[in-house]
This record gives sequence, C-alpha cells and structure tokens, in this order.
Amino acid sequence: MNVERRAAAPRFHSVLFRRSEGGSAVHAEEEPDYFRDLNLDQVLQSMISGREEYDLSPLFYSLLHDVAAVWYRHEVLRDLERPGVLQAIARFAERMTQMRAHLDRADHLYYELQRQSWFVDAVEVYCDAVRALADELPAQQPRSEGLIGLCGYLAEYVASPGFISLVDETTRLRQAFGAIRYSVLIQGGQVTVTDYAGDADYSEQVQDTFARFRQGRVSGYRAASPDTVEMNHVEAQILDGVASLHTEVFARRANYCVRHGDYLDETIARFDREVQFYVAYLELIGRPRAAGLPFCYPQVSTQSKEIAAVETFDIALADKLVREPQPVVRNDLYLEGPERMFVVSGPNNGGKTTFARTFGQLHHLAGLGLLVPGREARLFLPDCIYTHFEKEEDISTLRGKFEDELVRVHEILDRATASSVIVMNESFSSTTLNDALFVGSEVIRRILELECLGVYVTFVDELASLADATVSMVTQIVPENPTVRTFKVLRRPADGLAYAWAIAEKYGLTYERVIERIGT
Repeated sequence: MNVERRAAAPRFHSVLFRRSEGGSAVHAEEEPDYFRDLNLDQVLQSMISGREEYDLSPLFYSLLHDVAAVWYRHEVLRDLERPGVLQAIARFAERMTQMRAHLDRADHLYYELQRQSWFVDAVEVYCDAVRALADELPAQQPRSEGLIGLCGYLAEYVASPGFISLVDETTRLRQAFGAIRYSVLIQGGQVTVTDYAGDADYSEQVQDTFARFRQGRVSGYRAASPDTVEMNHVEAQILDGVASLHTEVFARRANYCVRHGDYLDETIARFDREVQFYVAYLELIGRPRAAGLPFCYPQVSTQSKEIAAVETFDIALADKLVREPQPVVRNDLYLEGPERMFVVSGPNNGGKTTFARTFGQLHHLAGLGLLVPGREARLFLPDCIYTHFEKEEDISTLRGKFEDELVRVHEILDRATASSVIVMNESFSSTTLNDALFVGSEVIRRILELECLGVYVTFVDELASLADATVSMVTQIVPENPTVRTFKVLRRPADGLAYAWAIAEKYGLTYERVIERIGT
C-alpha cells in the first residue's frame, strides 16, 4: 500500500499494555487450568457473548504482574465509566463492525466488480469511524494515559498525508461512480446497456396520467424483488456493460482496491479489539450493579500479602442470581500480619465452596486490572492461581480417588511459588478423618512454607487452628433452625460440627433425612 503511515504518538500503542510491557503479545492462548473450578469460564462466556468477532478470551486469561500495569488499566476503566467517553467509543465500534461486515460480504461475493464496490464501502466507513472518534473522544477530555495517548495518535494519524490521501481518493471515487448514468434497453430476451442520453423518465408520466382515475385507497401490486446481496447473472451482465462504457473509472477502482488492500491501521485495529475487553466487562457488571451490588478498584501489591475485601461475592453466581432475581449474600475477608491461609469449615451447602471461588476470582480479576466485587478491596497480584477441586475418578489413570488427589496436589506444590494463590476445596473428603487430618496438615504446612496465599475448605475442624498463619472461617446457620443456611462465612474458631455434619449426611442422619423418614 502506498499510504504513508507511522505511529503518530510514539508512547501509545495499546489501551491494555504500556509500551514497556511489550504490547499485546504477552497474553495466553489457552484457558488456565483453574478457570472452570472458579467458574470463571461462566463469567467469560457471559462477558463475550455477542462479541465473538473480537476474540477476547485470550485477553481474559493472562494476569498482570506489575502494579503500574494494573493502574494503567484502572485509569482507562475510569474513563470508560464516563457516559460521554463510552458513547464515543460505542459509535466507533459500531462503525468498525459495519466495516468488517462489508469486507466479509466482499470476500463471499462471486462477481469481482461487486466485490470492489463493497471494499470501497468498507474503506469509506473506516475513514468515517476514525475521523469521528478523532473528533469526539478528545472533546470528552479523557484523563487516562491510555486514552490520552490514543487521542494524540488519532490526531496525527488523521492529519497524516497518507490518511488525507486515502479519504480524498475514496471521496473522488465515490463521486465518479455517483455521476455515472446509463440506460438499459430490454427487448425480448436481449438486454442492451447504453450511455444515458437524457431520455425521459416515463414512469412519472404514467403515474401522473393514471392518478386522476384513483378512487380512495388502492392495493399495491408491485412485485417485491428479493433483498439479496449477490447479483444474478442478468445484473452482472448489466454491470459489465456499464464497466465497458466507463473503463477509466472502473480501472481506477480496481487499482484503488489493489493499492489500499492493507488500509486498516494496525494500532487502530488493535484498539478496536482491546477496548472491547473493558466495555464487555463493564456491561457484565452493569446488571449486578443495577441490583445494588458493589464493585471497586482494588489496591494491589506484589509485596504485601495483607489482603482484604469488604462485602465481596462470587461474580459468576451473582450474574446468575440477579437475572432470576434472587438476593446475593456478601462476605468480608482479611488476612493480616503473618496470616496466609483461610481454613473454611461448616455444614455442606453453606457457602464454603462459594467463598473459595470468590477468593480465587478476586485475585484473577485484580490481576487483569479490572474492578472486583466488593465495596473495597486490597489484593495481592499472583504469578499464578492453582486450584484443587473434587473431580470424578479417571479410570485411565488406574488410580483411586485418594491417590489421584495426592498426585494432583503434589503437582501444584511443585509448581507453586511464594507469589502463587492456592485454592483447595473439600480435598481428601473421600478418605477417613485421620487420613484427611494427617494429609491435610502436611499439605497446609507445605503451602505455609512456600508462603502462598490460599483457601482450604475442609470438614476437618482441627486444620483451622494448625498454625498462626491459618485463619478459621465458618459458614453460618440460622440458630433457631440449623437446617437453614445463611451463606454467611465469618471469621471465628471452628465449632466442631463440620465433621458431624459430614458423618450425618454420609449415613442419612441429617435433620432433613430423619424428618423425611418419619413422614413416610
């Protein structure tokens, strides 16, 4: 392509990554192992639904490991929460979607002359989109480094000789085709295309003649032509005839399509995709926000492991419940001083797993530079998140369930570092109390030696007081009716009932089962 282009603002290249971070090539392509355990796959699916064209999944997989990188995204998000900024970008995105639709149609059309026409349409839409964004976005006075940099880039790009030439050539080509007039003569099965010689338009004369005979409303008997993009063979022959009469302008367009085949600016195309990462997330949390659930910009650190979250909740569960609608229970959590791990106990179906998922989700979302569920939060930026949730036995491994759990935990502990987050849910529940206590104690000690942050959900209450670095969290029930869970998880000593609940459920001696048997 002969359109001269260069990065107009050297410091800007991405709204997701600062220049020093190496750009958008630093994202993963595969879903992390912990995604499904934490129900982050559900969050992602809800977020990207309807935005498949942007391929946002890889952007949601990769964690940031630098505080400044997180702040960079926070600033952009704060700008996008302002309606004027969001509307300007929404209009830009709509035009860019239209541009891609034109290109897609051009790629699937059979006739070359028709493909060229759709390509010119796409370039025209692109030019309009860029110029509009270059006008509208600076008027909103963005405050983030990312969007300020984009404004600078757009200002120089639209003023560059290459872009001005592209707009001018596109406009003149449009005008040239708009000035073409021709006549079509149909005689029997023969169609002849000639230059328009000022022939009268008899359709208006016929309508005027018969208008005097009209009495009241009349029915229309015009046959509707099919609304298809692809031309039929007759239309194609007519177009070929017009092209033979106006060879110069059609040759200009063919040359235009070859020279401007790579008209799309790389930085602008990257922005079009990357900004949807933010917009999609803001749309996702818009529903729970409207229902009164809080989201906040967390304080983040790569050094301090004194974490906290106030009125936090499972974002995947909240997305589901607000649609029904049902209330969402919020919980507080914090670790201070030498504390590194929550040990969560209590009756089943009381919110233990939800608490564990919330903990993991908080650190993933914080590592993406996004808002997190809660009124306020202070979180650690992990190098990786590891999860150990109960899985069905895999007969291909020739291992029992307990042995399989040990192998998986061993792999996690081998890979984890002091900067990792580990979430273990109902581990070793398939074995005896003594074995679960022994193995659980050894695993927790190993995690604490690594100084990882983590959650350990268990039915073994003794693990809650294993060391000063462990904090006991207990799911709550309604005192007057122990069968009713509140789904609140409070920081307090284990009450010694968790294993009793597990035994009762195992042998069908829970309150519900006993009442059911009495009733029958």
